[in-house]
Amino acid sequence: MTESAAHRESLPLDSTAQLLTRITTQLGTQLRHVSLNGTRRPMTPPPHPHPHPLTHPPRPPSPPALVAVAHGSRDPMALRTVTTLLERVRELRPGLDVRLGHIELNEPLLPDTLADIGPGAAVLVPLLLSRGYHVKQDLPQAAATAPHLRIRIATPLGPHPLLVEALYARLTEAGWRTSDATDRGSGVVLAAAGSRDPQSAADTRRTAAMLSERLGGVPVVPAYASAASPTVPEALRALAARGRHRTAVASYFTAPGRFAAQSAAAAPWIASAPLGTHPALARLLLLRYDQALATRSPAPRRQLASA
Repeated sequence: MTESAAHRESLPLDSTAQLLTRITTQLGTQLRHVSLNGTRRPMTPPPHPHPHPLTHPPRPPSPPALVAVAHGSRDPMALRTVTTLLERVRELRPGLDVRLGHIELNEPLLPDTLADIGPGAAVLVPLLLSRGYHVKQDLPQAAATAPHLRIRIATPLGPHPLLVEALYARLTEAGWRTSDATDRGSGVVLAAAGSRDPQSAADTRRTAAMLSERLGGVPVVPAYASAASPTVPEALRALAARGRHRTAVASYFTAPGRFAAQSAAAAPWIASAPLGTHPALARLLLLRYDQALATRSPAPRRQLASA
């Protein structure tokens, strides 16, 4: 065979080798996309260097701030007591913006507290035990100074069974015993701050009735440190006239102060401490906050939630 003939016969062999190489390469590429069970794997798109912003769910809006409204007192223990109480509230509801504002005598005053809250919503929860001028007048007036906020005003803390449990616990701490309920000489004066508003007196009378039931029927007479009658001494004398000489004074105050001290000083037997930092008060603060938010009507800028 000549050299040229041999060259011509080798060409098909070289072409066939090249063809087999191309087929093998393509087949390997295709097989990479086939699973062992014969199904085809989905094509994996290349990673996007920057995730689309819509892939991140929006953050839920922050709940309205809880602004606890205290009356204020010249007694330094009052501010320390309320501050500790609010720490308990924060422990019960982590993440909730809990603030303090005073009607008078202490800083921060309520309008200043509201001014420090950014645009949004807030619920004013009065650290007051009954309806009266402060709830009906002072709080709405303070709310009017904060047009940047949508404000709801919760009902006062009392009357409520949680307060009765706190009163009972404070009396027990002071020395009240279960056996005192069967003593015909026992009685209790429920000493409150007092108000000229008849609804305030009605709220205090209701609390006195609930406390009497909790004590097993012991008579509980409401009395007031100011603005209403009977006074604490007058209530004590009225119970003594009924043969109730073993009489305790239950301090119906949220924090220490002049009225609480005067009422306790009049007690012929034992006097309980103010409600203060009792756990029931922290729970009740959050309950009033939640109740205010749960009202069905739209939240106007100033709204007093129903009891």
